[in-house]
Amino acid sequence: MDLPTVEYQEAWDLQLSLVAARKNGIMPRDVVLFLEHQPVFTLGRRGGLDNLAVPLDFLEKEGIPIIHVERGGDITFHGPGQLVIYPIINLRAAGLGVADYVTALEEVMIRIAADFQVRAERNRKNRGVWVGNNKLGSIGVAVRRGVSFHGLALNVTTSLVPFSWIHPCGLSDIGITSLGRELSREVSMDQVRASARHNLESVFGVHLVIKSLTELKTFL
Repeated sequence: MDLPTVEYQEAWDLQLSLVAARKNGIMPRDVVLFLEHQPVFTLGRRGGLDNLAVPLDFLEKEGIPIIHVERGGDITFHGPGQLVIYPIINLRAAGLGVADYVTALEEVMIRIAADFQVRAERNRKNRGVWVGNNKLGSIGVAVRRGVSFHGLALNVTTSLVPFSWIHPCGLSDIGITSLGRELSREVSMDQVRASARHNLESVFGVHLVIKSLTELKTFL
């Protein structure tokens, strides 16, 4: 389901409702949310404020909250111009282990980048996808009774400045990049969303049907 730019808490609440509906059998099919977020820093299960490189009052002045969530990984930034994909998938029904699932999410991002002539690859230091020593896309997932949520974040045209205010993913010796930076031009988010849908279908062997939020809420 395609959503516009959404406040993080709103999207998080929606995910939790969808996970409950999926695991209880109220929602018969998996759902994938495609969206962007208003500026926010999130801390995963391994995250701590020791990887924040600026004072808290600086972020308060910037109006950017910090939210601690149950996904894997450390600290990261979300903002407009970054494509976020949250698959709500019954991994048991799909026959997927968590490691294979994360690898598949990486593959989706690698293929999206390739569609825009950017060569991205995996890196042994950290899950996600990279262009050299610069991280292009991050992954942080959670699984509740076999149902996945959270997901991936791919930098398309988002400002990279806020990443300099943290040690992304807890690493201090890496850079952050975006499709726009690699291509030195503007990149259409609509085109990236279309590529994401196509490559997610291809990697997971599924057919996505676009639903409205109103339709989705009938299961909640």
